[in-house]
Amino acid sequence: MNIWLTILGMAAVTYSVRLLPLTALRVETLPMWIKRGLRYVPIAVLSAIVTPEYLPGNGWFNYTVDEHLLAGIAAIIVAWFTRSTILTIAVGMAILLVFH
Repeated sequence: MNIWLTILGMAAVTYSVRLLPLTALRVETLPMWIKRGLRYVPIAVLSAIVTPEYLPGNGWFNYTVDEHLLAGIAAIIVAWFTRSTILTIAVGMAILLVFH
């Protein structure tokens, strides 16, 4: 019973934290500097999720070039020039398949 109360409490806290900005804030009332800053949230979150995969785990001096790094660099280049999400994912996955 105690575990279910913990799970329900965690769900309520998580749901309320995510629901509060959606119900309490209106886009029209936000200052322009906040609107500009919020445009960078998705790329910042994605970078925070993806970047650790490319950083060495054994320290900087034990760094090796592997298929993940090559696929990441290729995907960054494709994304930079084409701005196509699907093409970026396809190129990254193709390089992983070729080198793996």
